[in-house]
Order: sequence, then C-alpha cells, then structure tokens
Amino acid sequence: MKKIKYAFLILVLSIAAPAFSQEAASRVIENGGTGKHSALMLTDASLPTHTIFRPKDIAEFKGKKSLPLIVWGNGACFDSPWEHVNFLNEIASHGFIVIAIGTMPKETGEQVKDRSASSKLKDAIDWAIAQNGNAQSAYFKKIDTKKIAVAGMSCGGLQALDVAGDSRISTLLVANSGIFIDPIRGNAMPNMPQLDKAHLTKIHTPTLYLLGGPSDIAYKNGMDDVANINHVPVFVGNLDVGHGGTYAQPHGGDFATVATAWFKWQLKGDKKAGELFTGTTPGISKMPGWSFDKKKMR
Repeated sequence: MKKIKYAFLILVLSIAAPAFSQEAASRVIENGGTGKHSALMLTDASLPTHTIFRPKDIAEFKGKKSLPLIVWGNGACFDSPWEHVNFLNEIASHGFIVIAIGTMPKETGEQVKDRSASSKLKDAIDWAIAQNGNAQSAYFKKIDTKKIAVAGMSCGGLQALDVAGDSRISTLLVANSGIFIDPIRGNAMPNMPQLDKAHLTKIHTPTLYLLGGPSDIAYKNGMDDVANINHVPVFVGNLDVGHGGTYAQPHGGDFATVATAWFKWQLKGDKKAGELFTGTTPGISKMPGWSFDKKKMR
C-alpha cells in the first residue's frame, strides 16, 4: 500500500512540475518588437514562477548561434514584470531569451504586487541550464549557458547586485538602482536586499548602470556605486527621465536601445553594438539627452 501511495505522489509531482518545457500561455507584445526575431511573452509549466520573453521561432538558434540568457529582477521587487514588458520584449526580439522574476502580467485588472526574492534570479539560471541539457525540452541546445546576464531595475537592480558574485554570470546591468549610501534606508521596502558597499567587490564582470539622471531617486546611490567600482570595467549612462526610466515607452524607449546594445556587445561579441560604449566619444554621447562616464573601458 505504501508503494502505491509513493508512486502516486511521484506521479502528482511530475504532473505539477514537468521537467521539460511546456508552454502554458503566451501573448504577443507590440507586434513582437523591432528586432529581427519577432518575440513572444510566455509562461512555461515547468517554470510557473517566472515569465519568459524569447523569439517566437527558436529553430534557428543552435550551436554558436544559440540564445544568450538574460535574467531580470523587477522594480519594487514585484513578483511579476508588468512594468517592463515593452522593454524586455524588445530585447528578446534581438535574439535573446529573457527570463523575468514572477508570473506573466495580466492583460487587464490589478497586477501582481507581491514581493520576490533574489534567489529567483538563480532559479531562472538553473532552469535554463537544465532545459538546455534536456533532450525532451524545446530549449535543448538552444541556450548559450556560457553567456548569461543578470539585470534588474530599482529593487530588482539590488537583486541583480545581490547575486552578482555567481561565477556563471558574464555581465551585469543595474538600472535605476544602486546600493544605499545610507544602509538604514535599505529597510524601506519588504524583501529589499540589504547590501552594503563592500558587496560591490563581488562583481566580477563588465557592468552597466542605467540611471534616470539627478531626478532619479536612485541616482546618488548608483553613481556612488560606480565611484566605488574600480576592479572591473563599468559604464554608467544617464538620461534625465527620473526613476521610471523609459520602460513603458514604445519598445522600451532609449533604455531598451542602450541595454540591447550592451547585451549584443557583451553576450554576442557584436563590436558594432559596442561602439555605443567604446572610444573617447562613445555612441551614447550622440543620443539626445544622454551623459556617461566609464572606467577600465576603452
């Protein structure tokens, strides 16, 4: 009798959490984005705790052309990326798989505002690596598990910083965020990672900060981070749009343009995209309203 119960439990668990990818629901955002690979937002039965943005057709992505991985933490550490769908979808349309913390945003009604933990960024990486190695998965050998970015906005940026020491990470993006200069203020929001500036020494990859200029409440914290990072290449771009960035603008606005170029450069070796950040007058300086600074980067 015990063997029967045990077998039934295993069956239930396998149904509840399939080991291989199984699309549960999907939606097209902004006609799939402006990139060469029309994107799709979806939730997968094997990862119901996250939202995936990826090219709709992934047949061509294999071998050296497999999809670099980007994992994303949301503003306010929300457990759903509803504030960032335009931005994340746009990046995915340029040939990336983006996995955001939290359930897929609703089309209408109140969005999920529960808080999430930094560990969900690592959960996304673990899932992607497992799927890439699973012959039953639609992602089998489709994901470049050697090219992984961790990124996030505001509280999600602190989540990205929280896991930045993970050796699997290739690059880091911190948007509208930075470790609090005054640690006491770090208690302002439930589940906000409680980090101090010493944590910055755990960063081991090229790092991009995107800030909303002096009107961004995270501006001073982010700029202070950059001032304290002296051991890895770091670039900071500022556009005076405040803390909300341009995420909700069509196709994610300028923040998506800059972030996509960074990921193309860092994760795909696209030197042309890298020109936005390299040289004495990087391309970003020619974008209206942008200012920049950088260290350990030509």
